[in-house]
Amino acid sequence: MITRRRLIAAAAALPFVAAARAADAPKLGDDGLYHFDWYLESFLDFAEDLDAAHARGKRFAMIWSQKGCIYCKKMATEYFVDPKIVDYVKAKFEVLHLDMNGARECVDFDGAKFGEKSIALKYAIRTTPTILFFPESSKGLAHKPELEREIGRMPGLLPAKEFLAMFSYVGEKGYEKGSFSDWVKKQA
Repeated sequence: MITRRRLIAAAAALPFVAAARAADAPKLGDDGLYHFDWYLESFLDFAEDLDAAHARGKRFAMIWSQKGCIYCKKMATEYFVDPKIVDYVKAKFEVLHLDMNGARECVDFDGAKFGEKSIALKYAIRTTPTILFFPESSKGLAHKPELEREIGRMPGLLPAKEFLAMFSYVGEKGYEKGSFSDWVKKQA
C-alpha cells in the first residue's frame, strides 16, 4: 500500500540515487578515454596489481582502449552502466584501464618497463576495446611469453550478453571446465 509517508521517503531518497548514478557514470578524460571511479588506481606494476586483486578475492583484467574508439564509448556508455554487468564486474574484478597509444610507464610481469604503447604491441593489442584476463597469481608469469600469460582475451566488443558471459567465464573459472563457446551455450 502506498502511503504518504512512503512517498515522502521515496522522494527524499531521489537525490541520493541520482548522485550514486552520477558517480557511476563514465567520465571522458583529457586523454579521450572513458574512465570510471571504480577502475583500478595503480602504479602500473602488473604483477603487483594481479597479486593485490587476488588478495582482495578478485580477478585481474586489463582493458585496452584508445581515443576515438566508438566501441570503447559503447562499452562505457551502454555496458558499464548496465547494473547487471557493472555490479558483477565490480564485485569480481579489479580492472586496469590502459591506453593502446599511451605513454605511461608500465612494469610488465617480467619486471621490464615499457610505455603503454610498447606493452600493447608486446601483447598484440590490435583492436579496442581488448580485455585481457589473467590467472589468480603472478607466480610463473615472468617466464612465459606475453601471449601465454593470459587465461582469456576479448578482442573487440562482444554483444552485451556474451560480454558479461566472458567475465563470468573467468570469474567462475569456467575455463577449467571447457571452452568459452561451451560456457556461453550453458548460459543461454
